[in-house]
Amino acid sequence: MPSANPPPAAVEAKRIATDLAKDAGSKKRKIICFSDFDGTIFMQDTGHVLFDNLGCGSERREILDEQIKTGERSFREVSEEMWGSLHVPFEDGFRIMDKSLDIDPDFRSFHAYCIDNKIPFNVISAGLKPILRRVLDTFLGEEQSAQINIVANDAKIAEDGSEWKPIWRHDTELGHDKALSVQEARSQAEMTCEDGTIPLIVFIGDGVSDLPAAREADVLFARRGLRLEEYCIENDIKHIPFDTFAGIQREIERIRKEDEEKTAGKGLPVRFNPRANLWRRVSSQTAVPRYHAAAAVSAPVAPLQA
Repeated sequence: MPSANPPPAAVEAKRIATDLAKDAGSKKRKIICFSDFDGTIFMQDTGHVLFDNLGCGSERREILDEQIKTGERSFREVSEEMWGSLHVPFEDGFRIMDKSLDIDPDFRSFHAYCIDNKIPFNVISAGLKPILRRVLDTFLGEEQSAQINIVANDAKIAEDGSEWKPIWRHDTELGHDKALSVQEARSQAEMTCEDGTIPLIVFIGDGVSDLPAAREADVLFARRGLRLEEYCIENDIKHIPFDTFAGIQREIERIRKEDEEKTAGKGLPVRFNPRANLWRRVSSQTAVPRYHAAAAVSAPVAPLQA
């Protein structure tokens, strides 16, 4: 697969803002959806499928996963070892994924709902963009896939498969700071809302690794029975559990109607995350550069609203 160069950090955020601007005349509140990929849209983890079958193997992967959990090694360092264990052409890797992955049974209809209601849907992932795009192209079709923005790390994958190298989105131990990506998108989206309307941010996930981005959302959906829901219950974080994307669609429609009745789509959403609201206030100050304001919002995290 040809090498891919990493885009500027704000490219995806600007695309979201452009999508919202197209619907600037709508009286309904703008909604932006962010969703994890592995374990959320797809029931399996794309990386695990590749590593277990064609790379370091499940036993070594589990050891590496444990090193991340204990803090012995960073996510970025461990991930580089995992991706570096692959020495097969991209097409060989994809054939394994095609046979092994199962998409949420209601995701296609949920995505159609987002398109019909002008709700930008964004994948936000610690994975590699070329892999995620190929999977979406295959399971949804290229036309539908093209309407999903992917915010993830890029990759350099050699044609002969001799090298699978992540190109990290951010220079951090995580490689991709999901919280920062959501903040960037929120900031860009607000620039299109000249009447002071604040977009509603929705996040959908399954694991504790989704928490940094989830904390930036107004409404959090956590897949039922998995670690993110367990963590939310243990730490009294407000969330909405879901079994399939059909449940998410019903809740978003209910939230849209509630917000329209109570706010007419103006000002703050009925449901908003106080911490995210703090970011909104800081980022709206013209004296504060939008991409530097994130450093000013490192206060303790307030519970998410649901």
